[in-house]
Amino acid sequence: MSKHILVVDDEARIREVLQYALHKEGYEVSVVTDGREAIEAVAKGSVDLVILDVMLPEVDGLSACRHIRVESRVPILFLSARSDEIDRVLGLDLGGDDYLTKPFSVRELVARVKALFRRLEAPGEAARKVLTHGRIEVDVERHEARLDGAPVTLTATELGLLGALLERPGIVLSRSQLMTRAYRYDNLITERTIDTHVRRIRAKFRAAGGEDPIATVHGVGYKVAGA
Repeated sequence: MSKHILVVDDEARIREVLQYALHKEGYEVSVVTDGREAIEAVAKGSVDLVILDVMLPEVDGLSACRHIRVESRVPILFLSARSDEIDRVLGLDLGGDDYLTKPFSVRELVARVKALFRRLEAPGEAARKVLTHGRIEVDVERHEARLDGAPVTLTATELGLLGALLERPGIVLSRSQLMTRAYRYDNLITERTIDTHVRRIRAKFRAAGGEDPIATVHGVGYKVAGA
């Protein structure tokens, strides 16, 4: 079955261009114009990826993402006419998986969509087994993370990063190594976003009643905490 992509943008031209380009790649595409419609569409459970504009009428993209993340881990690719770093970081903090600034190349957007799906479908050798460390368990193949057996909701990007660290407990991985190991099928991730994803993982495990699962080794990178 083809993947179902939801395009959320209030600009008709962008909706038309993306619908055409993604259809050409074999994806099923639905389009809506507002964040509220996006929330409702995802809640129906048939969406595999969301392309979400930040600046939307009524319910904006960031608010929509916040609502979606309460119930769903569906990959979210943000689009925005604003290129400020604070906007990119905020989008990732709220649970976005990637961020693209307008005007953008349709070819690059399609490449990013494919990369997000590859993270879910073929996450590498680490995904072929359940990775455990202390109270933490990650089953990348099933896209699940658990603390003491209870689920912790991570995005596909966060799951890949944590899985890469659990694969080599005690080993410090630099940001560039994490990019290679966690996103081995995606060369579009930047080192700058690694810190944001680590911060989100830590916050989610603390909220679940656990300790920080990732330790910072200053000047080097990250490793599994306690290893």
